[in-house]
Amino acid sequence: MNDVLAVIAQNSSRLRFIDTLDRHTLADVELPAQPHEVLHDADRQVLYCTSTYRSGFYDRPGPRAHELTVVDARTRRIVDTIDLAPEHAPHGLALDAARGLLYVSVEAGPAGDGAVVVVDVDRRTVLERINSRAPGPHWFAITPDGTKGYATNKEAPFVSVVDLVERRLAGTIDVAGSEGLAFTPDGSHVVIATPKLALGAAPAAAPNLSVFDTATDALVRTLPLPGPAVPVHITADGTLLAGQIRFAAPLGAGDVPRPLPGRVHIFSAGTDAGTFVPRGSVEVGPLPLTINSSPDAAFAYVSNTGGSTVTVIDLELDKAAGDIPIGAESGPHGLACVPSLGD
Repeated sequence: MNDVLAVIAQNSSRLRFIDTLDRHTLADVELPAQPHEVLHDADRQVLYCTSTYRSGFYDRPGPRAHELTVVDARTRRIVDTIDLAPEHAPHGLALDAARGLLYVSVEAGPAGDGAVVVVDVDRRTVLERINSRAPGPHWFAITPDGTKGYATNKEAPFVSVVDLVERRLAGTIDVAGSEGLAFTPDGSHVVIATPKLALGAAPAAAPNLSVFDTATDALVRTLPLPGPAVPVHITADGTLLAGQIRFAAPLGAGDVPRPLPGRVHIFSAGTDAGTFVPRGSVEVGPLPLTINSSPDAAFAYVSNTGGSTVTVIDLELDKAAGDIPIGAESGPHGLACVPSLGD
């Protein structure tokens, strides 16, 4: 049985299912306008898809959306839509499957500051919101034990740390803006891309991956990068991947510069917890925004929003194994690997 890749096509408002073996399209599901992220719930065999804007993108948004669409992973049909209003502009998704809780980061709006919304996935209802103290919490991830979460904030100079047991903001970590993040498999460390990608402006600090101890929230090391990174992913075997965004003109040259092919930087897990060893990089399409991997950590998948493709990386060879076309001007964004559904 082959794994299936579920890819959000932001500009064409659909969720595309792709066979990872022969890379043909299995099905398309039409979604509300401007879907962004997707997350697979293996216990319930559904996918959760956020719709963020009616048009535009983060730095230049149109009206905000507020839907969370639930798609059956086997039948590939919409089975429910959870209306998050008055919350709006949902972005990041994190699942505590054991407790049946889905966490969704939302931008500031009628309900207050930006926040993390707690959703009961069995009742499909919103339970409450946790204030992040930031206008636009974007990426959100939780520790493997489900007790702690981290929301990165593009504009705010800190990462919001959330106590998921008491459902409150537990503190902040000072950074110069932040993008993607990922936990080591044991949850002892979290790796965060800093600073924020600033279109049309110089970066606020030297691009790097900052590694924090999740027990103390202390910075333990930084991994320098040659350019700003957005997505961060750690595979099941501890391999760290970060997607660098590259442009044809220096930031600050005026209008949004033309994107060049991006690069995914690969680090092996070190012998000590929270350490990483650089081992290479792979060229991918323009504007890599999401990275995911197969359950066996053999392949990584990179959505290239500026190139309308998903790049497949062979992690045994650390080489690109080809691109999967998602459709002209489709703007692939979030993606999820759905293991062995029998196609």
